[in-house]
Amino acid sequence: TSSLSPVAVRGSEGLYMVNGPPRFAESTAFQRDSGRNCKAVAFSKDGSLFAWCNGEKVNVVNVTRAELLHSFDLPKAVCLEFSPKNNVLATWQAYATAKDGTAGVPNLQLHDLRTGKCLKSFIQKKMQNWCPCWADDESICARNVNNEVHFFENNNFNTIANKLHLQKVSDFVLSPGAQPAKVAVYVPGSKGAPSFVRLYQYPNFGGPQSALANKSFFKADKVTMLWNKKATAVLVIASTEVDKTGASYYGEQTLHYLAASGESAVVQLPKNGPIYDVAWSPNSVEFCAVYGFMPAKATVFNLKCDPVFDFGTGPRNAAYYSPHGHILVLAGFGNLRGQMEVWDVKNYRLISKPVASDSTYFAWCPDGEHIVTATCAPRLRVSNGYRIWHYTGSVLHSHEVPADEEMWQVLWQPFLDGVFPEKAVKYQAVASELPGAEPRPAQAYRPPALRNKPVTSSKLHEDEPPQNMKPHLGGSDKPLSKTALKNQRKHEAKKAAKQEAKADANPGPAQVRAPQNALQNAVPAVTTGDPEVDKKIKNLKKKLKAIEQLKEQAAAGKQLEKNQVEKIQKEAALLKELEDLELGV
Repeated sequence: TSSLSPVAVRGSEGLYMVNGPPRFAESTAFQRDSGRNCKAVAFSKDGSLFAWCNGEKVNVVNVTRAELLHSFDLPKAVCLEFSPKNNVLATWQAYATAKDGTAGVPNLQLHDLRTGKCLKSFIQKKMQNWCPCWADDESICARNVNNEVHFFENNNFNTIANKLHLQKVSDFVLSPGAQPAKVAVYVPGSKGAPSFVRLYQYPNFGGPQSALANKSFFKADKVTMLWNKKATAVLVIASTEVDKTGASYYGEQTLHYLAASGESAVVQLPKNGPIYDVAWSPNSVEFCAVYGFMPAKATVFNLKCDPVFDFGTGPRNAAYYSPHGHILVLAGFGNLRGQMEVWDVKNYRLISKPVASDSTYFAWCPDGEHIVTATCAPRLRVSNGYRIWHYTGSVLHSHEVPADEEMWQVLWQPFLDGVFPEKAVKYQAVASELPGAEPRPAQAYRPPALRNKPVTSSKLHEDEPPQNMKPHLGGSDKPLSKTALKNQRKHEAKKAAKQEAKADANPGPAQVRAPQNALQNAVPAVTTGDPEVDKKIKNLKKKLKAIEQLKEQAAAGKQLEKNQVEKIQKEAALLKELEDLELGV
């Protein structure tokens, strides 16, 4: 199966395909289209068919046999999509009204790929969600028309078989996989009524009792709904455009879980801030969320929405599971530097930390072994190109387009699940002719006064280390009782206090710090549960420590300033305040 998965590359130099690992030569099976006006490309779900529009025609080829199947006369098409079993090609072009202001011609077309005939055309004004959604076996197909969902059966588009009509369905997602199909719908709130997401099983849409599950929430201007592969649950990221507290220009996000069995929950994320990404594991029983103000946290949760593994904090805003689900890549793209962390999910061990700077795109190869990262226009107009990596961190192939050209898209040819078997995870970097992509380390700015002095570490924060969240006691897999957990925490706090006392007594090398910012004077970290109170306590402790230092200086015979003497006089009042806060008075 090596060299089976080519990549299609689209840009100002035209459209061509490059063979996948290990050879990386331009594919001779696909005749390059050198036109500079290639607007869109699409592979079929099984990768056997490929379509593109070049500003004149929409062409469809059989990739394996390298033969042209159809050429449709659609110069304005800008979107293409195949139905899951390759029976239909959907095309979309921008909607335009006639000169006299009357309705324009239908701009969404469904073409029968056996005969080449147009099965049906619709008026579809918006580009967003333009494409009808098929169940994987094509038994049903659905599209949103004027806030209701219309269902067609067996690709008969002349008869609406069913309608899902709620007050205003603004979005819906069909479940993947086998029958019976389920559908998740989102209805935005209005006039004080909350927004909600509901799950239905097709075709049972009658009355409120027929829903499989329902979750309502007040904070939502838009939602993203993600089905897991087995269609047993949906994750909903609800976002508001504006954060009322002013804490973030991303707006506010919350993560909700809905199971087809009817359970629902809010996923508790232990750090405040945006939710950058959420990804289901292909095993359908775990998901990973990347969230919180930078440096962001990443955590894997199970179907009870309990944390299973916490990756600590780091510069990241995206998560990508490999097709087999055995490897997870956490990455920081966009406004971050392109650091990637490649994790073995079964053992939660870090495999590699490659850096793909300026990447605008990332995708796993269907073989679960290789990755493509790319820098594409219009997101970035300079140094466009792509790299193909092995997940162990080796760059196997790198291509940069000439300075005056642009690359717009790169895309692996897909394959159905099961074509590539899952391989054992490697830790040793795979051999490569190319050097690793180590970026030049950016020199931190240093003010003139410090330029000839030795460099001291000036990290703004310490990253939290990864930790396994599965509670283990004496090797048993049973979840801990509340008392056991409490005792375990006490024990850990005592242990930490002991170690810190040791560290205070024996300073050793200056830079070795416990990752947790060893707390002052070996006080175990006690939280009150209220972040505001915790903050006050922290500040009080800081002031008291400063007073301690002043007293030591005075004892050593140093003449104190007037304001320093006043500080020492406040010690009793501060101690009293601290005691009250800690007791929760």
